[in-house]
Amino acid sequence: MTTPDHLAHSDVAYQLHAYTNAQRHREEGPCIMARGSGIHVYDTAGKEYIEGMAGLWSVAVGFSEPRLAEAARRQMECLPFYHTFSHKSNVPSIELAEKLIGLTGGRMAQAFFTNSGSEANDTIVKMVWYYNNALGRPEKKKIIARQRGYHGVTVASASLTGLAGNHRSFDLPLPRILHTRCPHWYREGLPGESETAFADRLAAELEALILAEGPETVAAFIGEPVMGAGGVVVPPETYWSKVQAVCRKYDVLVIADEVITGFGRTGRMFASDLFGIEADFMTLSKQLTSSYQPLAAVLMNERVASVITRHSGELGTFGHGYTASGHPVAAAVALENIRIIEERGLVDNASAAGAVLQRRLRELADHPLVGEVRGVGLIAAVELVADKASRAPFDPAGKAGALAVRQAQDNGLILRGIQDSVAFCPPLIITEAQVETLADRFAQSLEETAKKL
Repeated sequence: MTTPDHLAHSDVAYQLHAYTNAQRHREEGPCIMARGSGIHVYDTAGKEYIEGMAGLWSVAVGFSEPRLAEAARRQMECLPFYHTFSHKSNVPSIELAEKLIGLTGGRMAQAFFTNSGSEANDTIVKMVWYYNNALGRPEKKKIIARQRGYHGVTVASASLTGLAGNHRSFDLPLPRILHTRCPHWYREGLPGESETAFADRLAAELEALILAEGPETVAAFIGEPVMGAGGVVVPPETYWSKVQAVCRKYDVLVIADEVITGFGRTGRMFASDLFGIEADFMTLSKQLTSSYQPLAAVLMNERVASVITRHSGELGTFGHGYTASGHPVAAAVALENIRIIEERGLVDNASAAGAVLQRRLRELADHPLVGEVRGVGLIAAVELVADKASRAPFDPAGKAGALAVRQAQDNGLILRGIQDSVAFCPPLIITEAQVETLADRFAQSLEETAKKL
């Protein structure tokens, strides 16, 4: 019989974990989850937790949704796998592509499927280069991302990611990938600078970078509408309109990475709708299937799609794809997942329950440890500081955030520490009453953190 102790031993011995201090993991061991239901998960000892991060920003409809299991079963019995190479297709992938284009109101024209957000952004890098080669612009290849932005972990997408931990000892970023300032007014704003003036300055910095590199060499700008893994950074209200104006001025494509924000997280189906982003590419994943199946999508507008189509005719093929691109089981699960989001009004619930989450967390703003509370809809962060007046961070960085997350886990609440910011991203099905419980547990954990610090 496999016991929890045996599982923990085997995990440490045989599995290398993502985003984990491997040396510390050998000393501390894993927290092993055995099952999930709704907004809760349960470890092998039977302890219940509110999953305050929806797994990895992703389980929109909650855990163990029977309709998704049934959708996968039906498709497994009908056509468990087929590919999209060489003019082949399958029914679920066709229906999903049509559904996704429809959800954008026709702003996008075509979909290309991958297995993860990392692969999707990696694919976009290749598409941007392919597009400019097709237009006879072989030098227009540089892509501008942002410091603290997160776009994945493949060689190309990790280069777009603007986090040092994704670059150190990996020999990244690649050439032709540039980074500009993170739109975090609390940390990056100058003394006395308004959020509007801050947005003006960031747009001017972007323009200066494009001019310094040469507009003929800059191909695209990529950003999350709301930054996730960089600390849940909500940009100033005018930021996206000003950044887009700079991009259009110099014929720079706009890529909206909606891997975290897509399918209702901010209280709109896409955060691009909330911020008025008119993207040339959109990246979708995570809540696309509630992470029940690996799936991501690259959406592109007609401007891009028509050039790629024409150039593939000139070359004889579009020489890119994955074995599981448009996988029928994943696509079937995605279609059912989107039906659930629509039928149960989960986008509206993200707005209503999100308002409770934002209110309850902002009630902690006067706490001595709290520097800033930020967020929109059902995504938020509480940044902890060593000194409230000066906004001084803790030394070492991450000390307070890690402690707060540990205390929360002891209190039956799973959150994520991003340095000293504590992130919240519960399933979209969470009720207002459950948000109150989540907030109570965090408030208790914050007090315990303060005493231990």
